[in-house]
Formats: sequence, structure tokens, C-alpha cells
Amino acid sequence: MPKNAGGGSISKKTLPLTGNDDDGSNIIFGDGKPKKRNKKSSTTAAQQDDTTNPPGQEAPKKPDTRALIGGASWTGKLPVNLLSEHCQKQKWGKPDYTMTKTSGGFLASVILRSTDPKTKEMVTLPPFVLPSAYRDIAAQSTAVEARHFAATYALFRVCSMRNVHMMLPPHYRDLWKGEFEASKKEDIKAGRAWMYEADPFAAKQSQDEAQAQKLRKRAEEEKKRSQEATQSVNINLASGLTGPASSKNGVKGWMQAPKLEMGKRNRAQVEDLIRRNAVWNLHGTEFPSSQIEDSIHNITSLGFRKSHVEEAIANCRDREEALEWLLIHVPEDDLPAWSLPEGYTAGISMASGNLKRDAVIARLAEAGYSIDLCTRNLDDCGGDEGRAAEILQRNLMSANEFNISALDLTDDESIETWKEEQETLRAIFGHHCTTSTRSVVEVSLQVEHLAECKLRIRRSTLYPKSPPILGIISSNIPAYIRLSATRQLLTYADSDLLGEPMIFNLVDWLENELPRVVENPGKLRDVTAAITGPSLSDDTKKHTHVKHRPTGKGWKSGTPESLELYNQWRSRQDSPRQQKMLAKRQNLPAWKQKEAITQAVEQNQVTIISGETGSGKSTQAVQFILDDMIQRQLGASANLICTQPRRISALGLADRVSDERCMVVGDEIGYAIRGESKIRPGHTRITFVTTGVLLRRLQTSGGRTDDVVAALADVSHVVIDEVHERSLDTDFLLVLLRDVLSKRRDLKVILMSATLDATVFEDYFKQSSSVGKVNIEGRTYPVQDIYLDDIVRSTGFVPRQQHQDHRNEDTRDHGSDVAKSIQNIGMNINYDLIASCVKYIDGQLDTEEGGILIFLPGVVEINRTLDAIRALPNMHPFPLHASLLPSEQRRVFPPPPHGRRKVIAATNVAETSITIEDIVAVIDCGKVKETSFDPQNNMVKLEEVWASRAACKQRRGRAGRVRAGKCYKLYTRNAEAKMAERPEPEIRRVPLEQLCLSVKAMGVEDISEFLKSALTPPESLAVGSAIELLRRMGALDNNEMTALGRHLSMIPADLRCGKLMVYGATFGCFESCLTIAAILTVKSPFVSPQNKRDESKAAHASFARNEGDLMCDLRAYNEWCSMKSCSNYRDLRSWCEQNFLSSQTMQDISSNRTQYLASLQEAGFLPPQYRPDTSTSLNAQSTNAALIRALIAGAFNPQLARIDFPDRKFAPSVSGTVELDPEARTIKFFNQENGRVFVHPSSTLFDAQGFVGSSVYMSYFGKMATSKVFIRELTPFNAYALLLFGGAITLDTLGRGLVVDGWLRLRGWARIGVLVSRLRTMLDDVLARKIEDPSLDVAGSEVVGAVRKLVEYDGMDR
Repeated sequence: MPKNAGGGSISKKTLPLTGNDDDGSNIIFGDGKPKKRNKKSSTTAAQQDDTTNPPGQEAPKKPDTRALIGGASWTGKLPVNLLSEHCQKQKWGKPDYTMTKTSGGFLASVILRSTDPKTKEMVTLPPFVLPSAYRDIAAQSTAVEARHFAATYALFRVCSMRNVHMMLPPHYRDLWKGEFEASKKEDIKAGRAWMYEADPFAAKQSQDEAQAQKLRKRAEEEKKRSQEATQSVNINLASGLTGPASSKNGVKGWMQAPKLEMGKRNRAQVEDLIRRNAVWNLHGTEFPSSQIEDSIHNITSLGFRKSHVEEAIANCRDREEALEWLLIHVPEDDLPAWSLPEGYTAGISMASGNLKRDAVIARLAEAGYSIDLCTRNLDDCGGDEGRAAEILQRNLMSANEFNISALDLTDDESIETWKEEQETLRAIFGHHCTTSTRSVVEVSLQVEHLAECKLRIRRSTLYPKSPPILGIISSNIPAYIRLSATRQLLTYADSDLLGEPMIFNLVDWLENELPRVVENPGKLRDVTAAITGPSLSDDTKKHTHVKHRPTGKGWKSGTPESLELYNQWRSRQDSPRQQKMLAKRQNLPAWKQKEAITQAVEQNQVTIISGETGSGKSTQAVQFILDDMIQRQLGASANLICTQPRRISALGLADRVSDERCMVVGDEIGYAIRGESKIRPGHTRITFVTTGVLLRRLQTSGGRTDDVVAALADVSHVVIDEVHERSLDTDFLLVLLRDVLSKRRDLKVILMSATLDATVFEDYFKQSSSVGKVNIEGRTYPVQDIYLDDIVRSTGFVPRQQHQDHRNEDTRDHGSDVAKSIQNIGMNINYDLIASCVKYIDGQLDTEEGGILIFLPGVVEINRTLDAIRALPNMHPFPLHASLLPSEQRRVFPPPPHGRRKVIAATNVAETSITIEDIVAVIDCGKVKETSFDPQNNMVKLEEVWASRAACKQRRGRAGRVRAGKCYKLYTRNAEAKMAERPEPEIRRVPLEQLCLSVKAMGVEDISEFLKSALTPPESLAVGSAIELLRRMGALDNNEMTALGRHLSMIPADLRCGKLMVYGATFGCFESCLTIAAILTVKSPFVSPQNKRDESKAAHASFARNEGDLMCDLRAYNEWCSMKSCSNYRDLRSWCEQNFLSSQTMQDISSNRTQYLASLQEAGFLPPQYRPDTSTSLNAQSTNAALIRALIAGAFNPQLARIDFPDRKFAPSVSGTVELDPEARTIKFFNQENGRVFVHPSSTLFDAQGFVGSSVYMSYFGKMATSKVFIRELTPFNAYALLLFGGAITLDTLGRGLVVDGWLRLRGWARIGVLVSRLRTMLDDVLARKIEDPSLDVAGSEVVGAVRKLVEYDGMDR
């Protein structure tokens, strides 16, 4: 039908005719205005027309019908008469005419009917309507002309093979041979020749039978293709795995694979979450143009519609994500058979017990809306079906949910119009039109190739001012396609038909356009709201972050700000306090090199300053540079950043330099460490920072050199102190700065150290920058070295017991008693020896003032040393290590109370940068804890190793700062000779996955190329292996860092332990995960004496509860903590002995927890004020064992094993047949690398006959090979833990299930794999927001809650 702005009014009335009224046909005609019925309505049209003439004028005479149609001279028959005669001859019913008034004129069509002589069934044909391309010629100026035009076209449809046109008036004869013939040729070319059969009723019957046959054949072919598929196509999801989905024993493997199910409520919740919040193509990657055509063809061949594939590719970054997008967005009733579970039927069965309500919901859902959406809307409308249907339709047309209160009340005129239109529809469509209620009518659609399709029309509140409520009912058309057609039909009604009865036009449009919509249903997103409810707009899903970059001031001399700084500086120089400080500074060796330092810095981009301990380089060099710039009236351009390896160094130097300049910290001199800073932007000229703080500033800038240059735009000098330590952060910083120097020629870099190998650094920088060197002589007092043998002689120390781990060194030069004592002391630190040494030093000093500094490798050793020292009289002991709060670290600087000796037990933080003025004696154990990699467990550990000679020299120098001192070395001269000259660069001592992750955290695109430019490049093959492991762990996605990866890059721990702690904080069980991470770093607290194996095993099992080794250790530690808080030391030790627990190991675990907690706070992952008893959200799930086991599995991935259970066996019992538990030896375990593996005998699961919580997989932390390959530190977990926290997910297109990480099979629905994959992506987004705001409580988010529920209940509804 042509577009009709005014709509069409259809009412059953007779049109009065003038002149010859000999056609005798029925007319169904309306004048375009709905009217109420009354007696006056019988007034003739002619009489009404007369009233419109002006008074005194006679109405013009109207031409009769013959003259109007054929012309004044026409004497033949008219088209209406010819059609009536033809129908009478064929024994058809009298033709009916429909009439519609439009803005273009009158439109009419003919409806033919025939009664089958045998069945007496009335058959009604659809109205004969010209194709839309020719509709413009159908509009006539009068109703009579429109009726004769329609009769002519109807004659052509049934008599086009005859010369009937010779009997028509000239105008209609031309139409017959012209436009009608052209239309016929087009229809025949399109395969619609049946439309022009002489017997249209027989043609319709044949067409219906052919269509039904075609549908049956199509269904059979679809079923055959599904059943006879011969190969499985692996489809990688966004997690990016490539690997086989089947093996040689594929069929058997699938039969034995665990079955995966997801409860309906859980699935609905996850789908709703994903459709509302999922972001596709997160990084805006453009789909490779060369792959688009092949990808469309490939994915379409899997059973998806081409239009949907094109939409997916437009929204996604690659083929894998496009397929995932399709499996999420294509409704279930239009998915390929391979992606559906076995025996799937569309829809969800309801059994609420309220049959009437269920029937209403079913009727609403027949239009294509989801059951859940229909249920919710019906409940919101108080059970009113009509209102619920109207809201569903309004929501379909709008992105926002419609407000129920916005519905207006129905008026009487709307009801009257509806009644009149129903009479007309029944007259037109006959038995194809049925009325179920006064407000609902259904019309069977006559659509080519689509059988059993109906349009349900429900009167809307404002009809016809608004469209009726429409629903396309068909079991053969997917729901979302019906909704798409409904949406387009409503758009047509809104634009062309409002204000007039429109149902006939809607049916006509739908019969013509529905095949096109089915073929190309449009974008899936347009009907998403109707399928699942309204979703967020794309704008709300994309996270954009505005980076605020500093701006450079430029090196301008004599600016007002610089002059003001110069005047302030000059006025301070004459103050007595400043003069006193200046006198002290002038006594330092560095002062003699003041001119050399400022000149070297001014003339070179890179300056290397080496100076002995006590020379003052750390405090003076930065002041020399600042004062020089102030005096040259460049003070406003000065902004020096001085990096320190440790927090205490940055704090101590900021205090010291501020004092020397007679200012307070936070003004001209400031500091910035993780979680604390004192600076005044624009006023602070020297800022002492930890190296990590500067790196994090650069990390947020991006990865390109230009980004780093921009991040340092306001910085004039970068000073790297203690560069000899070659920490990972320092090496990163050197690489970045070398690139920056080539683009910022005004930036100055100063490298400083006490034991600097200047040549190495000079060679590194001299190719791109000029390098200057300055050496500062030391000013320490003489220090006497006292070695172990001398200490033993002087103190008379005799070890209490003999150690088995004797020193592997030559003791022949010592006396027999001393040699024996040295051997008995052993390799470990002897705390009694340290206490004896402290007592001896105190006696030697007697009444002289002076403190003692003890160098120890770690916190545990510090605590044990302090315990030993506290037994000595008049001691004032302090710990000093990086885990202490800044306020606690500062306690080591003030002098002790009168009559007491200050004793400081410190790690290597006291080696450099900080100066404790009153130290006169140093005790050096010669040990340090360094990060190392244990290949046996694939574990990062802090190992206790011998320090380097350079480090020991630094320690020794601390004894000679204020007077001649002594260094007591708890090792022999032979041991010292075997020490390394310098410490091994950290880049050589850490596993490369941690290194690569840190590099990636800097925003570097190509990790391998970046590391090649390091001062000490690692092996490229090792870098590649590390990157692959990071991908499998979920830290990298292709070449992009995930939110999890960003977290891990900031936590100084083994990646698996770090991942576990991140998961713990995210899912609300942080304390439990922190404890497990500490246990893994130390060891299990359980001991197993040789003579009490059985008792030990029983004690072990009492904590295990069949949940694995780590859960057992966790429970033991938690109980130990409870005992510790309410018991004395003796009772606690007794409890440990009864339960075969090591009290010392428990202490070590507690210490490790403290260190990890401090590191997480320093990294900003936890708030500084975190306390377990107050941070309830972080620990709300700490007793959720199923969740903790899942998080352990996720942290250890890919160290997973599959559990193969034997065939089930049953035995009769009094209550019936019961299943028998399998014997432990019949349960087998398999991992990816080794095939079959075995549970280590020490594990609590060694004799297990079953596992808790439907567990079908096992995670392990350690693996060792002896006669067999054993796995240790085991934790069982279920299938959903594997899906949500395991490796990449792969689909099998035969519908057999999913494959995780390329080898772990799960029987189940492919859509579940896609849902889980997207849920994992959304979890990554939660972690990203946690990164941006560490204080954010994510444990209560919808995503975390959905993941937790799936894991806890193994996917089922509870």
C-alpha cells in the first residue's frame, strides 16, 4: 500500500452513486473519519453535499459513472461489470471491495472468495494489490474511479492470458498493456508466476502445499546436518587459546568428562549482567580488513545469519571475539544446533501453581519477549495483561523503561473506532480473522515461504492516535526476528498511519515485508531491551581517563620568581643558625668538590658521582646543584627528584637536608613515598622519593618515550642514589632515562653511589649523552675489623649444641678450641653469639657513649636477635627494616636514655643513604636476603645468601662516622674471600615473568626489545617463555596487560601468591588468602617425626576435613592465633607439640604475613589504616571454604590436575541400593605436562576416597620427581572454579562441550563457556577499578557476587 499520512478509515457503508448504478457489487468504504452511530447517519451523501453549496446557487451536475470511467462516448461495459460477470461464470462469490482514503486519493482493492463444492469450506484470497513500485498510479480522485481501477487489476490477475483488455475503456486498456504487464514480468522473473493463474484458488492451494513441503524438507536437512557432522571446529574465545579440542581418545575423553550445568536463575543473572555491562573491543582495535570477508564466510558456515556476523565483526576486534559476541547476543532459538545442549527446547517451563497467571505470561511471551521480562511487567501492572503488553511494546521502541503511570485512560471514541474496524476486518479476512476478546484480534498472515504465522493485534490505550499493540506469533521464526519485524512495523505505523484505523494496512505491510525482515532482521542490539530488559548505553561502558601531565617551565634566567628565590636564599645565608649549619657542611669531603660537581652537571647531561661512605654526597650534591641554579637566577626552573632505594632513606635525607637549610620538611625540601608525601607543588625544589614512586609516575604516562618525556616535563634533574645496588626499579629507570635524554637535552641525570663501577655506567650513556665524572674521597674514621675467630677468642663463646651443617671452610689456621667452636656455630645465624658479642662490646665501651648496629638478613632474624638482647641489662634495642611505619623507623635516630646503650638490629636498609650519628660498633652477620628463583617449585623466594664484599664494606663504614670504630664480622677471612665482589644485578636474580610484568606495567609495547636495551640484558628465549606464562596466568591478554596483571606488577611476591592475595581482597576473604600465601612462602607448619608418623598423620587429618593441604594449614594457623591470644607461651608450645606443629614455623608464617601486608599497603593495594577486625568487607567471606579453594586453583593455574574416578559401584542396603566410595588407589590424577601424576604420601589427600564440594580437579603448588612424579600442596575444586579462574576456554562445534586450557574437557552447553568468558572479562574490569581506587569496596559488586555464587554452588541455583 502507498504511504498514507492520514491513515485509512474502514467502515461498512454503502457509497451513493449518481447516474448509472448498474455494477451491483459490494463496497467496503469509509470516509476517513470514525463516527458514532445515530439515526442521522442515514442521511445521504448527496444531501450532505448540498448543504455545502452557497445559498442561492444550484449544485453543479455530476457526471454519471459511465461517462466518468469510459468517457462521454463510451458504450461498452465497465471494469466492475466485467469482473462481476467473470466471477459469476467461474462460480466464485461476488467480489468485495476495500476502500481507503489517503492524502493521495482513494485506494481500493478486490477480495475474491470461493466455496469448495465438496467441503463447503469458504476460501478467501488476500486482496489483489499492486506491488509497491506501482502504488502511485493506484490512487484515484474519486471512490468510483478507485473501485474500477481495482476491478481492472483483479481482472488482469485472473485473465492476463486472455484479450479481455479489448473490452475495457481506453484508459484501463492502456494500464493493462502498460504498467500491469510490466508488473507481471517482474513477478514472473522473481518466481511469482503463480500469482497470474486463471484459477487463483487452485494456485493458492498449490502454493501452500509447496511451502509446507519446503519447510518439512528444510527441517529434515537441518536435523541431518546436525547429526552427520564429521569434524569438530575449535573456536577460540577472547581469552585467546589455540589448541586441539579433541585427541586420539576424544570420544572416550568426552564420555568421561565432568558434566557442566548452570541453573536458570544463575544463567539469567549472568546474561543480564553481560548485556548491561560488557564492553566489546575494549581497546578499539580495528578488525583486520584483509580478514573480514573470510571471517564472515567462515562464521556464517557455522550456522549464523550473515547480517548478524557482519554486526558482530563491526563491534569486535577479531574473529574470536566476534564469535563470542554472537553466542551472547543471538537468542537461543536462533543459535546453531551445535551450540545448544542436547535435547534443548526453546523457552523456560513455568510451574508457579497459578495456572491463570502462567497462561497470561505465556501469551505475552508468544510475541517474542522473554519470560522473565513478561513476568516482571505483569507483576508491575498488578496482573493487567493489556497494560503489561503495552509497556512491553513501548519499551521495545524506547531505550528506556516506560513508566506505567504514563498510560492515559481509554476514551469512548477509541472503543467505537475499534468496534467498527473489527467488523470490517471480519468482512475482509473471513475465517483468517478471529477475535479472542473484545480487545484482541488475530489475523493469519498469507506470507510466501512462511507458514503458520499470525499477527495478534491488541487495542492500545490511545488507538488510533497511537499504534495498536502488535505481536507476531510463529513457531518457525526466532523470537528476536519477530520483535525486529514488530519494531519496523510500529515505525511504519508511527510515521504514516496515526489517527485513522490502520490494521488492514499493517497486515498488508507485514505480508509484503516479513520475508525481507527474516532474511535481514537488522541489528540485534535494537531488540536487546525486549529480550532481556533495558541496557546501559555504550557511553556508560567505556572508561576514559584524562591524564594530567605537568608542564615545563623552561630554563629562563632572571624571572621574578627566580629573583625572589635568590633574595630569600641570600637573606638566610647570614643567619647564625645557617652559618652554623654551613660550617658543618664545609667539614664534609663533598664540599671540596662543590665546584667540580656543579660544573660537571652544567656541562654534561649525565654526571657520575662516586664517594666513600660519610663523604656527604647524598646530602650535599643536590644542595650544590640547587644553590648554583639559585645563584644563576634559575631557581624557578629547578625541580630535582632524588631517588632512594628505600623509604627510610628518602625520609632521613629529607629531614637532614631540610635541617641543613634551616627549613621545615615539605617546603623547599620534600619527600614522596608510597602512601605519604610532604611537598608544595611549585615551591618544593628538591624531592626525595623511592625509585618505585618515580617509576609509578612514569608508568601512568604511557609507554612511549614521548609519554615519559611529558611526565618529566617539569623536572630539571633526576638524581639516582645508590645506583650500585642494581635493583630492578633502578635498571628500568636507567633504560627510560637514556631514551628521554635523547629528546630532552636540558634534562640532567646524576648517578651516585659509594661503590660505583663508573666505567659500566659511562659506557651505557656515552653513546647518546655527554658524561662527566666526579670522585669524592671518604672521611670515615679508622675502623678495625674483628673476624669470627677473634670474636670467639675475645668473648669466650661456646655454642650450646653441635650443628650438623658445618661450615665448608678451612679452619686449620685457628686453634683447636676456636676451630671446634666455629664448626659448632654452623652456617646459620647464632643468636647467642650475637648477644654475647653485644655484651662484650658494651663492656669494652664501658661508660663511653655510642650505639651498636647489627646487620641481619630479615625481619624474623631481627626479632629473634632483639629477644636475645632484651635479656641483657641496660640495653635500648630497636628494629629497623622496610616493613616498619615511617614513624617507627625514625625512632632509631635520637640518642638513648642516660645509662642505656642503643642497639639497632637492621636489614640492609641501614647500609647506605641513612646515617645514625652515634654508631661506634657494627656487628655484621655477612648475610642478606635476596630474591631468587627456585626451579623445583617454580617459586620466587627470599633466600638467605652471603652478602657481597661491596655491601660488607658499606656496613663496615657505618662504624667510623663519628669516631674510630670496630666492625665485628661473624664470618671468617676465608668466607669473606669467597664472597662476590658486587651483588648480582636483580635482573639476573628474579624469574623473568615478574620482570616482564613490571616492564609491561610501564606501558612498554615490545617487552623483548625494551629488555635488550637494559644495562644487563636477559636471554630473549627466557623472555618469550615468561610472556607466555603471563598470558596463561591471566596477567596479559594478547599483548595488553589485564587489571590482574597491573595488580601483580606492584606486589613484591611470587606471582601465584600475589594473585591469591589479589583474589582474596577482591572476593572478601583477604586474611585467609594472605595466610596461605605466607604459608607457601615459608612451609607447612606440620612436622612428622620418624617415630610418630601415625600420630602426626592423625593430627594432620583433624584439621584437613578432606579439603586439601593448604586449607588444613590455614585452619591450623587460625587456631594457633586464637590460642596465642588467650594462652601463655608454655601452653601454646604444648598445644603445638600435641598437634605436631612447629612453633617456630608458625612465627615465621606470622612474620611473612606482616611483610606481605606492609608490601600491599606500600603498593597502595590496601589502605594504610587496614586492620582485620575493622575491614569487614575484605574478610566477609573468610570462612567460605569453597570460594577459597577456587581462588587457590585460580592462583596456581596452570598447575592443575584432572581427577579420574573409577566406574561407580553399588551395594544393597536396608534402605536400598547405595553407591560405594571408590578406593583411593583407583582414583587417578593427570596433568598436562607429565600425564599421570601421584599424590605425595605427605598430603592429607593421599588416602582420600572422595573430595568435597563436587570437586573434579586438583590444584598443586609443588611437583617433584623420584620414582614417580608427585604433586604436593593439593587443593580440590569444582568445574566452575576451573571455568572462572582457569585457562582459555575453547568450544566444540559438535555440541559436546568445552575445553579449558587446551586439555581439560567439560560436557555442557557452549553458551555457558561464552558467558563465563565474558564474566571473566568483567571481573578484570572490577580489578581495574580497584587499581584506580584501592579504597573501593569491590567485594559487594554484582560481578563478584555472581562469580562467588557460581563457584560456591557449582553453577546451580540455591
